[in-house]
Amino acid sequence: MFKKNIDIPKGHVSIRPGRKGGFPVEELRVSATSRPKSVAGALAALVREKGTVEIQAVGAGAINQTVKAIAIARGYVSPNGIDLICIPAFSEIEIDGNVKTAIRFIVEPR
Repeated sequence: MFKKNIDIPKGHVSIRPGRKGGFPVEELRVSATSRPKSVAGALAALVREKGTVEIQAVGAGAINQTVKAIAIARGYVSPNGIDLICIPAFSEIEIDGNVKTAIRFIVEPR
């Protein structure tokens, strides 16, 4: 189970290595107070460098910021000929001993 970073400073994103099919993939954790442009910049850089990125969000505010960031990031990488796709999925995580449902966005170039 993943533990959500509770103290993400405003405008910042928590990045941790994740796994996809046994291969490392970068994971961004977005909170409701994360700035979409900051998240989009991190997302665009990671997509260019690593290819696939997973974004984890818990709660309506965090999901809203995540969707805005993905839309902004598409604009950042499109001049480089990269078209981003997003695959949403449910994930269960443990926060302070409680199991919560998170939304995991798998973002990768098409």
